[in-house]
Amino acid sequence: MASEIRLAFSHPSERSEATATSAPLDRISVRDHTVEVEIGAFQAERGVTQRICFNIVVEVRPLTGPIDDDVDRILSYDKVTEAITYELAAERLNLLETLAERVADRILIEPQAMRVFVRIEKLDRGPGALGVEIVRSRGTSRPVAAEDMEEDVMHPELVYLSNAAIASDHLSGWIDQLEAMGRPLIFCVGPADIDAPQASHPLAQRRIDLLAIEQNAWVLAARDARCKVVDTRTELDWAMRNGQACVWAPSKIVLDAVDGPSAKGADAVALASWFAATFDVREMFVIGDDGPTDAPVALRAIPVDQATL
Repeated sequence: MASEIRLAFSHPSERSEATATSAPLDRISVRDHTVEVEIGAFQAERGVTQRICFNIVVEVRPLTGPIDDDVDRILSYDKVTEAITYELAAERLNLLETLAERVADRILIEPQAMRVFVRIEKLDRGPGALGVEIVRSRGTSRPVAAEDMEEDVMHPELVYLSNAAIASDHLSGWIDQLEAMGRPLIFCVGPADIDAPQASHPLAQRRIDLLAIEQNAWVLAARDARCKVVDTRTELDWAMRNGQACVWAPSKIVLDAVDGPSAKGADAVALASWFAATFDVREMFVIGDDGPTDAPVALRAIPVDQATL
């Protein structure tokens, strides 16, 4: 009995291990994630915020191949904290039980997640912590509504910058205007105006061309501190949700694509438009270039000497 009581109050990671099935699962955890929010059914809890603490363990299906130190192959901790942030922002709730259910359901959307332990505690309602804990498994949680999934899809503003645009005195002003639109912002660039090394093998040349674009991405990042170079879809998703402007470093996503596009310098706008299409973007700003006529998204060309978009 004593061991059962101890286990009931232990961290969810211990409860997960104690109730594991015969099939071994990996686990990720978020401990003592504390936020201030208005929540509660009592009148005294309305109009004020209180601290609530999350401890979450997610059991995930083990990978079938090597991780290769690739963040896009695993369930990122950001997906767990984003589930919390999303559900807290959706509406004011009365019950921790409702919040726990919704957080668990959202985490179980992720393909790797098999079972989730969610413990939530109020820290300011008495001398101790008052809370709930639930356990939910894939296939037993409620489906997330289609409209909720649609609202959760990011639709960024994609902007291709030519080398003349990167060097332009208007660069900071363009970024100001784009940020004022209130949408997630991703910049794409081509290679610098220098000759890249040439290789006899096409796959080697493709990597060289992609690296040339990434070098120029760092040039843009140095021109304006708001622009952060990112190369994984996981980091792009995080940046878009957190209001960070990105510069796309294309190597990983292009090389991971089943039928990726060309990476030649002359095709840089086409590469950016292919990337835009993966976000279901219908129009992309192109500053300082015309771009191809057969791009999968509409291109809105802006001359470099034009200060306003």
